Amino acid sequence: MRHRDEQGQVTLLIIGFASILLMAIVVVIDASAAYLQRQGLDNLADGAALYGADLGSAGIYEQGLDGERLTQQEAAVEAAVRDYLARADAGSRYPGIDVGVRVDPVGRSVTVRLSAPLDLPLTVPGSPSSPTVGSSSTAAVTVVPGG
Repeated sequence: MRHRDEQGQVTLLIIGFASILLMAIVVVIDASAAYLQRQGLDNLADGAALYGADLGSAGIYEQGLDGERLTQQEAAVEAAVRDYLARADAGSRYPGIDVGVRVDPVGRSVTVRLSAPLDLPLTVPGSPSSPTVGSSSTAAVTVVPGG
């Protein structure tokens, strides 16, 4: 009967578990960074949509109130959103940020979509080379009678 030598097997297991643990740590760090950047874009999109809906509201003096929501002027909304993002210094906080503004004439609402390149602290082999993160927010100005 031949006896097998098991020397070196534990070392291989330790190296394998350490590499799995290291990859898990990298994934958690990158996922946390992506989550925080998306939360920042969420806050920025919320503020821009509210600001755009508020400053883009028009027609109340000429047309009166014909519904619960105020009509939005597309050019005024776009200018207000761009102004908000400039004041919030979005360009330096999120280099390469892409901004989309849409005014819904039927729903009388403003939707702001933001996307920016994702700046990950660590890279996982096989992950996308230039990931992006995005956010969108919709706002409208609702008139409350007697309020």
